[in-house]
Amino acid sequence: MLGGHDGAEPLQIDEKEFENNPHALYDVLRTEAPVREIIAPGGTKVWLVTRYDDAKAALTDARLSKDIEIGQKVIQRNTTGEAGGMVFAAELAAHMMNTDPPDHTRLRKQVNKVFTMRAVEKLGPRIEETATGLLDAMEGQDQVDLMQAFAYPLPMAVICELLGVPADDRERFQGWVPTQLSGGDPESMAQATMSLVGYLHELVESKRSDPADDLLTGLVRSSDDGKLNTQELVSMAFLLLVAGHETTVNLIGNGMFALLRHPDQFAALRADRSLLPGAIEEFLRYESPVNTSSLRFTTEPIELGGVVIPEGELVVVALTSANRDESQFPDGSSLNVCRQSSGHLSFGHGIHYCIGAPLARVEAQIAFDRLMDRFPNIRLAADPADLQWQPGTALRGLKTLPVWLRAE
Repeated sequence: MLGGHDGAEPLQIDEKEFENNPHALYDVLRTEAPVREIIAPGGTKVWLVTRYDDAKAALTDARLSKDIEIGQKVIQRNTTGEAGGMVFAAELAAHMMNTDPPDHTRLRKQVNKVFTMRAVEKLGPRIEETATGLLDAMEGQDQVDLMQAFAYPLPMAVICELLGVPADDRERFQGWVPTQLSGGDPESMAQATMSLVGYLHELVESKRSDPADDLLTGLVRSSDDGKLNTQELVSMAFLLLVAGHETTVNLIGNGMFALLRHPDQFAALRADRSLLPGAIEEFLRYESPVNTSSLRFTTEPIELGGVVIPEGELVVVALTSANRDESQFPDGSSLNVCRQSSGHLSFGHGIHYCIGAPLARVEAQIAFDRLMDRFPNIRLAADPADLQWQPGTALRGLKTLPVWLRAE
């Protein structure tokens, strides 16, 4: 028994085990201790929320703050040892994910003005073209790593197109962003952060001197009108780059991995392509690209799931766990492309709901559709148990996904 009540010792999480299979722990916690104090990898003490109803409530509770300035102190107070991955680089932290209203409202409004459905729809032909080019390059091969050949470069090209990052610069991100997010070696992370900050400042200046029809130019205009300061502008560019890229990489990779392990579901989807929009929601629910929400902290004592969390404590919502809660999604640990998966929490909930959700859905629709058209007999080229997951607990994505592209 794990025990979830006040006074229980915090549960120490085994980083490797948790990265490989968070579901094993979540299945137990949802039953025995749905709101539980844990020591996360990196030595930070947090309250982990694992049930759907509690998760949804936590994501909309204004008493759970995301104000980075106070939050940083709460993190340090609840952390022992070197938790470099938990401490935010100030130069990249002044974005809407790290603020409460009214700052959040002001920042989100500026992004909403430029990140419109029209901007997303306009990208459709470009997404098609990029996907086709990547599939053409895969055509002559029998086996590829689907992450490197397709899942990674497609969202990278799309978000760079949207933001207005020159094509020649895109390769520079390939090392920086995963390193910066890994929660691994503090020195490598600091180096990657410095490189990213420097580059984003350069990019912002280039949009100022040479405006274009892209999202970053729109944000630069807001900055020049006094609605965003430079730190907020650079932080927002970072957030959109990361949130618009890494998560969609994982959606494509996790979705394909799920299909390849469930041939009956894959066959159903190939036979009836009208199931695809619903299947994408099911991929998001079944293996969420975002494992845990970003940190929040209590501004006063809060009761969640029958547990009182004191003031000044960190709270993390396990989105992956909430998405498999049997009370919300019966038989939640099974993949079912015909399931009604709406209501999953993979894009969050409340005021911090993912602004890029429509773009992720459009990209995924094109990615899965074109991949199935081109390689209907695609199959795994490795034992699923041998595949490794990316380090860190926030995101959930594979390092590699080796596949055979043709039938035997």
